[in-house]
Amino acid sequence: MASVLIILGSKSDAEVGRKALEVLKRFGVQTEMIVASAHRTPDRVKLMVEQSGADVFIAIAGLAAALPGAVASFTSKPVIGVPVSGKLGLDSILSIVQMPPGIPVACVGLDRGDNAALLAVSMLSIGDQKLAKALSSYRREMAEKVENDSIEVQA
Repeated sequence: MASVLIILGSKSDAEVGRKALEVLKRFGVQTEMIVASAHRTPDRVKLMVEQSGADVFIAIAGLAAALPGAVASFTSKPVIGVPVSGKLGLDSILSIVQMPPGIPVACVGLDRGDNAALLAVSMLSIGDQKLAKALSSYRREMAEKVENDSIEVQA
């Protein structure tokens, strides 16, 4: 069964992590969420990544947001970074999107744990037809909601 490990840079990132958890649970993806800091517990980050059987990692961090890059340095599996909004906001985005050559990290919008989960589902669906069908159905539901919203607004 496909799995995703969500790593929070700190407990304060849990709300963003819960968004990812909800989406992954909806799709039946096995998920675990832990806290490990790239700066305060780098050995823990390395250990968690190296011991994990996860197929995709979601790393959620604010401020310097080094966590996604640190995770990517310990695995060749896909890593999705989620920048957490703060006083500046841009610092965490730039830390994730400006990775050096050879160590890529995907980046979603500020606080978009839900989009990180959907990207993980999309990646996992490449080898899982059941997951691919569920994702297709989800997208149809979103389209129907927009169409219904349009009808409601026009009325």
